[in-house]
Amino acid sequence: MTTSEDAKKVPAKDPWDLPDVSGLVVGVLGGTGDQGRGLAYRLAKAGQRVIIGSRAAERAQAAAEELGLGIEGLDNAECARRSDIVIVAVPWEGHGKTLEALREDLAGKLVVDCVNPLGFDKQGAYALKPEEGSAAQQAAALLPESRVTAAFHHLSAVLLSDPEVAEIDTDVMVLGEKRADTDIVQALAGRIPGMRGVYAGRLRNAHQVESLVANLISANRRYKAHAGLRVTDI
Repeated sequence: MTTSEDAKKVPAKDPWDLPDVSGLVVGVLGGTGDQGRGLAYRLAKAGQRVIIGSRAAERAQAAAEELGLGIEGLDNAECARRSDIVIVAVPWEGHGKTLEALREDLAGKLVVDCVNPLGFDKQGAYALKPEEGSAAQQAAALLPESRVTAAFHHLSAVLLSDPEVAEIDTDVMVLGEKRADTDIVQALAGRIPGMRGVYAGRLRNAHQVESLVANLISANRRYKAHAGLRVTDI
Protein backbone atom coordinates (compact mmCIF):
# COMPACT_ATOMS: atom_id res chain seq x y z
CA MET A 1 0.00 0.00 0.00
CA THR A 2 1.37 3.40 -1.00
CA THR A 3 1.05 6.24 1.49
CA SER A 4 0.79 9.91 0.60
CA GLU A 5 4.28 10.36 2.07
CA ASP A 6 5.71 7.67 -0.25
CA ALA A 7 4.11 9.38 -3.24
CA LYS A 8 5.81 12.65 -2.36
CA LYS A 9 9.28 11.13 -2.14
CA VAL A 10 11.57 12.19 -4.95
CA PRO A 11 14.17 9.64 -6.09
CA ALA A 12 17.68 10.58 -5.00
CA LYS A 13 19.73 12.17 -7.74
CA ASP A 14 22.54 10.02 -9.09
CA PRO A 15 25.72 11.84 -7.95
CA TRP A 16 27.40 10.88 -11.22
CA ASP A 17 24.61 12.40 -13.33
CA LEU A 18 26.54 15.53 -14.26
CA PRO A 19 25.68 18.35 -16.68
CA ASP A 20 27.04 18.85 -20.17
CA VAL A 21 29.68 21.58 -19.92
CA SER A 22 31.20 21.21 -23.38
CA GLY A 23 29.81 24.53 -24.59
CA LEU A 24 31.07 26.65 -21.70
CA VAL A 25 33.99 29.06 -22.06
CA VAL A 26 36.69 28.52 -19.46
CA GLY A 27 38.98 31.36 -18.43
CA VAL A 28 42.22 30.68 -16.58
CA LEU A 29 43.57 33.58 -14.51
CA GLY A 30 47.28 33.04 -14.11
CA GLY A 31 47.25 31.05 -17.30
CA THR A 32 50.87 31.91 -18.09
CA GLY A 33 52.08 30.10 -14.94
CA ASP A 34 52.86 26.39 -14.92
CA GLN A 35 49.63 25.18 -13.31
CA GLY A 36 47.30 27.50 -15.20
CA ARG A 37 49.04 26.84 -18.48
CA GLY A 38 48.78 23.09 -17.97
CA LEU A 39 45.08 23.25 -17.16
CA ALA A 40 44.42 25.47 -20.17
CA TYR A 41 46.23 23.01 -22.41
CA ARG A 42 44.35 19.94 -21.10
CA LEU A 43 40.92 21.54 -21.24
CA ALA A 44 41.46 22.92 -24.73
CA LYS A 45 42.78 19.55 -25.88
CA ALA A 46 39.56 18.01 -24.54
CA GLY A 47 37.55 20.38 -26.76
CA GLN A 48 36.77 23.15 -24.29
CA ARG A 49 36.98 26.76 -25.44
CA VAL A 50 39.69 28.32 -23.26
CA ILE A 51 40.90 31.86 -22.61
CA ILE A 52 44.18 32.52 -20.80
CA GLY A 53 44.30 35.59 -18.60
CA SER A 54 47.34 37.51 -17.40
CA ARG A 55 48.07 40.95 -15.96
CA ALA A 56 49.72 41.71 -19.32
CA ALA A 57 47.66 40.86 -22.39
CA GLU A 58 50.84 40.42 -24.42
CA ARG A 59 52.07 37.64 -22.14
CA ALA A 60 48.71 35.91 -22.33
CA GLN A 61 48.65 36.14 -26.12
CA ALA A 62 52.19 34.75 -26.38
CA ALA A 63 51.30 31.78 -24.17
CA ALA A 64 48.09 31.15 -26.09
CA GLU A 65 49.88 31.17 -29.44
CA GLU A 66 52.47 28.75 -28.12
CA LEU A 67 49.82 26.33 -26.86
CA GLY A 68 47.58 26.59 -29.93
CA LEU A 69 44.35 24.52 -29.78
CA GLY A 70 42.29 27.67 -30.35
CA ILE A 71 43.24 29.14 -26.96
CA GLU A 72 42.92 32.93 -26.69
CA GLY A 73 45.06 35.25 -24.57
CA LEU A 74 43.65 38.38 -22.91
CA ASP A 75 44.27 40.54 -19.88
CA ASN A 76 42.71 39.24 -16.64
CA ALA A 77 39.70 41.55 -16.67
CA GLU A 78 38.68 40.76 -20.26
CA CYS A 79 39.32 37.05 -19.65
CA ALA A 80 36.95 37.16 -16.66
CA ARG A 81 34.25 39.03 -18.55
CA ARG A 82 34.26 36.70 -21.54
CA SER A 83 34.29 33.41 -19.63
CA ASP A 84 31.48 31.32 -18.14
CA ILE A 85 33.78 29.55 -15.66
CA VAL A 86 36.93 31.19 -14.33
CA ILE A 87 39.76 29.12 -12.83
CA VAL A 88 41.99 31.06 -10.44
CA ALA A 89 45.56 29.76 -10.77
CA VAL A 90 47.54 32.81 -9.69
CA PRO A 91 50.42 32.64 -7.17
CA TRP A 92 49.24 32.73 -3.55
CA GLU A 93 51.19 35.94 -2.94
CA GLY A 94 49.01 37.80 -5.46
CA HIS A 95 45.75 35.95 -4.82
CA GLY A 96 43.94 38.53 -2.73
CA LYS A 97 44.94 41.61 -4.72
CA THR A 98 44.12 39.94 -8.03
CA LEU A 99 40.61 38.93 -7.00
CA GLU A 100 39.88 42.22 -5.29
CA ALA A 101 40.72 44.06 -8.51
CA LEU A 102 38.46 41.73 -10.53
CA ARG A 103 35.44 41.75 -8.23
CA GLU A 104 33.14 43.45 -10.74
CA ASP A 105 34.42 41.46 -13.71
CA LEU A 106 33.81 38.18 -11.85
CA ALA A 107 30.32 39.08 -10.62
CA GLY A 108 27.86 36.35 -11.55
CA LYS A 109 30.62 33.99 -12.68
CA LEU A 110 31.35 30.47 -11.47
CA VAL A 111 34.85 30.81 -9.98
CA VAL A 112 37.07 27.77 -9.37
CA ASP A 113 39.93 28.48 -6.98
CA CYS A 114 42.87 26.07 -7.25
CA VAL A 115 45.43 28.10 -5.29
CA ASN A 116 47.45 26.39 -2.56
CA PRO A 117 48.77 28.69 0.21
CA LEU A 118 52.22 27.21 0.84
CA GLY A 119 55.49 28.28 2.40
CA PHE A 120 58.92 26.80 1.73
CA ASP A 121 62.01 26.50 3.91
CA LYS A 122 64.98 24.15 4.27
CA GLN A 123 62.65 21.39 5.47
CA GLY A 124 60.47 21.66 2.37
CA ALA A 125 56.90 22.76 1.73
CA TYR A 126 54.43 23.53 4.49
CA ALA A 127 50.85 24.74 4.57
CA LEU A 128 49.87 28.31 5.39
CA LYS A 129 46.46 29.12 6.88
CA PRO A 130 44.93 32.36 5.59
CA GLU A 131 42.95 34.52 7.97
CA GLU A 132 39.73 33.49 6.19
CA GLY A 133 40.61 29.79 6.62
CA SER A 134 41.71 28.91 3.10
CA ALA A 135 42.40 30.45 -0.30
CA ALA A 136 38.91 29.43 -1.43
CA GLN A 137 37.29 31.12 1.56
CA GLN A 138 39.34 34.23 0.91
CA ALA A 139 38.05 34.19 -2.67
CA ALA A 140 34.46 33.83 -1.44
CA ALA A 141 34.92 36.77 0.93
CA LEU A 142 36.40 38.97 -1.80
CA LEU A 143 33.86 37.93 -4.46
CA PRO A 144 30.44 38.16 -2.78
CA GLU A 145 28.62 38.26 -6.13
CA SER A 146 30.42 35.22 -7.59
CA ARG A 147 29.76 31.51 -7.08
CA VAL A 148 33.04 30.32 -5.61
CA THR A 149 34.15 26.69 -5.65
CA ALA A 150 37.51 25.00 -5.05
CA ALA A 151 39.13 22.30 -7.20
CA PHE A 152 42.21 21.22 -9.24
CA HIS A 153 44.62 21.53 -6.28
CA HIS A 154 46.50 18.26 -6.53
CA LEU A 155 47.54 18.20 -10.18
CA SER A 156 51.11 17.96 -11.43
CA ALA A 157 51.93 20.86 -13.73
CA VAL A 158 54.57 18.64 -15.34
CA LEU A 159 52.03 15.98 -16.32
CA LEU A 160 49.42 18.52 -17.39
CA SER A 161 51.84 20.15 -19.83
CA ASP A 162 53.43 16.98 -21.22
CA PRO A 163 51.94 16.18 -24.67
CA GLU A 164 53.27 12.62 -24.37
CA VAL A 165 50.96 11.96 -21.38
CA ALA A 166 47.61 10.87 -22.81
CA GLU A 167 45.70 10.59 -19.51
CA ILE A 168 45.98 12.25 -16.10
CA ASP A 169 45.33 9.43 -13.63
CA THR A 170 43.82 11.31 -10.67
CA ASP A 171 40.69 12.44 -8.87
CA VAL A 172 39.88 16.11 -8.37
CA MET A 173 38.38 17.10 -5.01
CA VAL A 174 35.61 19.65 -5.63
CA LEU A 175 34.22 21.86 -2.88
CA GLY A 176 31.47 24.46 -2.87
CA GLU A 177 28.27 25.72 -1.30
CA LYS A 178 25.83 24.74 -4.05
CA ARG A 179 25.62 21.27 -5.53
CA ALA A 180 24.67 22.65 -8.94
CA ASP A 181 27.98 24.53 -9.02
CA THR A 182 30.11 21.61 -7.83
CA ASP A 183 28.37 19.38 -10.38
CA ILE A 184 29.53 21.71 -13.15
CA VAL A 185 33.12 21.69 -11.87
CA GLN A 186 33.08 17.90 -11.50
CA ALA A 187 31.87 17.62 -15.07
CA LEU A 188 34.61 19.98 -16.23
CA ALA A 189 37.27 17.87 -14.51
CA GLY A 190 35.82 14.77 -16.16
CA ARG A 191 36.40 16.28 -19.60
CA ILE A 192 40.13 15.57 -19.16
CA PRO A 193 40.92 11.91 -19.96
CA GLY A 194 41.75 9.88 -16.85
CA MET A 195 40.47 12.56 -14.48
CA ARG A 196 37.38 12.41 -12.28
CA GLY A 197 35.74 15.15 -10.22
CA VAL A 198 34.66 14.08 -6.72
CA TYR A 199 32.45 16.14 -4.42
CA ALA A 200 34.38 16.80 -1.19
CA GLY A 201 32.18 19.11 0.89
CA ARG A 202 31.67 22.80 1.50
CA LEU A 203 34.26 25.56 1.33
CA ARG A 204 34.89 25.37 5.06
CA ASN A 205 36.69 22.09 4.29
CA ALA A 206 39.00 23.63 1.70
CA HIS A 207 41.97 24.24 4.00
CA GLN A 208 42.92 20.59 4.40
CA VAL A 209 42.49 19.98 0.67
CA GLU A 210 44.79 22.90 -0.16
CA SER A 211 47.25 21.86 2.59
CA LEU A 212 47.58 18.30 1.31
CA VAL A 213 49.66 19.63 -1.57
CA ALA A 214 52.55 20.06 0.87
CA ASN A 215 52.41 16.31 1.57
CA LEU A 216 52.28 15.49 -2.13
CA ILE A 217 55.34 17.66 -2.76
CA SER A 218 57.20 15.69 -0.08
CA ALA A 219 56.11 12.39 -1.66
CA ASN A 220 57.16 13.58 -5.11
CA ARG A 221 60.62 14.51 -3.89
CA ARG A 222 61.14 11.22 -2.08
CA TYR A 223 59.88 8.98 -4.87
CA LYS A 224 60.81 11.18 -7.85
CA ALA A 225 57.20 11.07 -8.99
CA HIS A 226 54.23 13.26 -9.88
CA ALA A 227 51.78 12.00 -7.26
CA GLY A 228 48.04 12.55 -7.49
CA LEU A 229 45.05 11.23 -5.55
CA ARG A 230 42.41 8.55 -6.00
CA VAL A 231 39.33 8.27 -3.77
CA THR A 232 38.32 4.63 -3.32
CA ASP A 233 34.93 2.91 -3.06
CA ILE A 234 32.93 5.50 -4.98
